[in-house]
Amino acid sequence: MAAQNFRESCKLILREIDSALAGVAQERVAALAAAVREASAVFVTGEGRSGLVARCFAMRLMHLGLSAHVVGESVTPALREGDLLVAVSGTGESDITRTRARLAKEQGGRVAALTGSEGSSLASGADLAVVIPAGKGKASTAQFGGSQFEQTALLALEAVVLQLREELGRSDEEMADRHATVE
Repeated sequence: MAAQNFRESCKLILREIDSALAGVAQERVAALAAAVREASAVFVTGEGRSGLVARCFAMRLMHLGLSAHVVGESVTPALREGDLLVAVSGTGESDITRTRARLAKEQGGRVAALTGSEGSSLASGADLAVVIPAGKGKASTAQFGGSQFEQTALLALEAVVLQLREELGRSDEEMADRHATVE
């Protein structure tokens, strides 16, 4: 069903996100939060809009005072044993994302995958897979492409940030103090 106007479009999108979030296993999200907390450093990767979602997560981890890096940036350090790579891919079959996950494991890192497919190559090779049941065919979403997955992944990762913020006891002031000042 096509949305008619702005408010109806927003309601439709929110229903789709809510539906997808209902299918996310809470214990896996809790395991992701624990993996982030335990990691020496967190690296994120993903292509296209999934990569943008991953970057948003890295930014918030930095605001929490954690060591967070975006794979592929010129200032990204080496991934080492004890580090975590969070790989975001709706299909779980993006070549670059899968390659980066494999390389992270070869360096002794752990891999957490956020993907729309439990049986994907990315999920199968990960230490932890958070499956976001979104965008699996025209019947499940009125939106184009992977929009439902990307929106839901963003909210799932924001929930992880809220959980970590509480567990780490970070205040708004502490987080704001780490916000960019030269922009």
